Amino acid sequence: MKKYLLPFLFVSLAACSQEPTPDEVMDEFVDAWNERDFAQMYTYISEETQDDIDQETFVERYETIYESVEAEDLSVTTTAIPEEEEEEEAPRPYEVSMQTVAGEVAFDGEADFVEEETEDGDMWKINWDSSFIFPELEDGDTVEVISEEPERGEILDQDEDGLAVNTSVDEVGLVPGEMDEDTVEEVSEITDVSEEDIETELEADWVGDETFVPVTKLQPGEGDTVEALLESDGVMIQESTSRYYPLAEEAAHITGYIREVNADDLEELPSDEYDAGSVVGSSGLENVYEETLRGSTGWEIIIPESEEVIAEKEVEDGEDVVTTIDADFQESMFSEMDGDSGAGVALHPETGETIGLVSTPTYDPNHFVFGWPEGAFEEANEDPESPFSANFNNLYSPGSTIKPLTASIALEDDSLDAEEVKNIEGESWQPDDSWGEYEVTRVSDRLTEVDLEDALITSDNIYFAQAALDTGSSDFAEGMQHFGFEENVPYEFPVSESELADNGLDEDMLLADTGYGQGEMLMSPLHLAAAFTPFLNDGDMLAPTLEVEDESPEIWHESVTPSEDIDIITEGLRGVVEDDQGSAYEPVMDDITIAGKTGTAELKTSQEDENTEDLQNGWFVAYDYEDEGLLVSMMIEDVADRGGSAYTVEKVKHLFE
Repeated sequence: MKKYLLPFLFVSLAACSQEPTPDEVMDEFVDAWNERDFAQMYTYISEETQDDIDQETFVERYETIYESVEAEDLSVTTTAIPEEEEEEEAPRPYEVSMQTVAGEVAFDGEADFVEEETEDGDMWKINWDSSFIFPELEDGDTVEVISEEPERGEILDQDEDGLAVNTSVDEVGLVPGEMDEDTVEEVSEITDVSEEDIETELEADWVGDETFVPVTKLQPGEGDTVEALLESDGVMIQESTSRYYPLAEEAAHITGYIREVNADDLEELPSDEYDAGSVVGSSGLENVYEETLRGSTGWEIIIPESEEVIAEKEVEDGEDVVTTIDADFQESMFSEMDGDSGAGVALHPETGETIGLVSTPTYDPNHFVFGWPEGAFEEANEDPESPFSANFNNLYSPGSTIKPLTASIALEDDSLDAEEVKNIEGESWQPDDSWGEYEVTRVSDRLTEVDLEDALITSDNIYFAQAALDTGSSDFAEGMQHFGFEENVPYEFPVSESELADNGLDEDMLLADTGYGQGEMLMSPLHLAAAFTPFLNDGDMLAPTLEVEDESPEIWHESVTPSEDIDIITEGLRGVVEDDQGSAYEPVMDDITIAGKTGTAELKTSQEDENTEDLQNGWFVAYDYEDEGLLVSMMIEDVADRGGSAYTVEKVKHLFE
C-alpha cells in the first residue's frame, strides 16, 4: 500500500499546484477583454453572475455597447496589489481606457474574486457586473449615443455677401389624417415632386394619422407657393433651415452643392463625423473646403435610466470661408457668357486674387437641395455640353494667346531681340524642303518688315514659329515649364495640369506650331490668366488665389519675363486692341484702357487635318494697363460662324467698361 500511496499523493499535490491563482485568472480575463472576446470572458465570471445573464445575452449586450460607442484602442491593464493586501481573496485592481465617438473614456475598477467548485476542482471566478464596461452602468441599464450636427459654415464673397448660406425656409409636409383624395395630386402639381415620391414617403412605417410627413422645402421667396399649397387639405408648413445658393447658376461651379451622404460615402467618411442624414460637399468649394465648412459633430454617451453622462464631445460649428470673388462682377461675367459654352476667369493681376469664375453651360445648385423639376436632372445629366462640369479648370488649346509667352521665353533666352526687324514675305513659310508640303501660315502678308510689337499686333504665326525654332526645343520647353506647364497650379480649386506636348518637342514642325499656340499644347483658362500676371509684376508670375488672406501675394515663378522687355510686350498687346490692324480693335471702346491677346484655336485632330471650319474656340486675355486692377481670360467654344475670337472680345471689353 505504501508504495502506491506516495505516487497518489504526488499526483494530487501536482494537480493542486496547477490550479490558476486569482492573478493568473485576472491576467487571462484581461487578455480576453483586450481582444473584446466576450464569449471567453464569460467563462471566467462567477456562477452567481452567470445565473443572472446567459452567455449569448452577455456577449450580445457588451458587443453592442462597444460597437454603439465606436470603442477603439481598448486598453485594459492590471495594477499591482500592495504587499500588505496581497491575499488570494483581495480584489484585483484594473485600469481601462478607450477612444469612443465622444472622446476618451478612462476609469479604474476592482475585480472581486470568489472560489467555486467546478468539475475540474476549485477555481477562482470573477464577480462581474456592468460597471466593468462603464462605472456608471448598472445591470439592466442601456447606453444611448446622441449626435448633434454642427451648423455648416457659409461661403462668402470678398464683401462677405453670401454665395452659399444657411437660411430659414418653409418645409412642406402632409398630415395623413387630414388629407383628402386630391391632396397628393395637388401638392405634386404645385411642388414638382412626383406623386410616386410623395406616396412613398406616406407609406413609411413610422407614419401615423397625425404625423408630419416632409415632402419638400421651398426656396426663399416662394410665398405664393405657400398660399397655394395651404388651400389643399392636410398640408402643413413648418419653418426649417436649409442651405441656399443666392447666385444660383451664376456661381454654381464655384460653390458646388451639398447632398445627403449615401452608403458608399459612409464607408469612406469618418464615422465619428458622418452618419445617415448628414450632408457632405459634393463639388466646388463645398467639397474643397468640406472639413472647414462642416465643423465637428457633437457626441454624448449617456445612460437614459440614470441620466448619467459617460462621455461628451462638444459640437463645433463649421467656419465660414471668405473668398476673393466679387459677386457683382461674377454676375456681370455670367451675363456676358450665358447661352454660350465656355469659361471666364478674372484675376486682380497684382495680387492673384480671383474676382470671378464662370463656366457655361451651368446648373442651379439649389435643385440639389430643394429638388429638381420632373425630368430636369436627367436632361442636364445627358446634355453633351456637361453643365455639371466646370470649364475654367479644364484644358483647351490656347491658340494665339500663347504668343506673349513665346516672346518672353525667347527674350529671356536671348534668341530674340525685341527691336530686331525680321523680313517675312508671303502668307506661308517653311525653313526648308524637309517639311514637305507643311507650312506655317499667317493671316496676312501686308507686313514684310516685322518686329515683336508688329508681330503681337498682327498675331503673326510665322514670326512666333521662328522664335520658337530659334530658341530650340529644350530651352523652349524649359521656358514653358517656368510658366507653370506640366506642374500643379497652386490653387485652392483643383486645376488640370497644362500640357506642352504628348511626347516632347523633338520635331521642328511641332515646336513651330507650339510657338504660336497650336500643336499639342493644352492649357486651362485659369492658368492662362495667371500666365499674364508677369506683365504687371516686373516679370514675376503670381499664384492665383481664391480665399481671402492677409499674406502678401504668392509668387509662383520669378522672372519669367525679362523686366526690361515688359513695356514692349505691353505696347504690342495694347496695339492688339488700339491699333486698327489689331485682332481686338473692334468694337472700339474709347473709355477703356486694355492690352490683350486674342486667339482662335483650331481644334485639329492632327497636323494634316484641314477640317477646322466648324471647330474653333475663341479666346481673349486682357488687362487694364492703366488701372491694373483687372485681368480677364475668356474662352467661348464654337465661334467659327460667329466672328471667331471677335465674338469673345466684345464680351470681355464690356467687363472693363
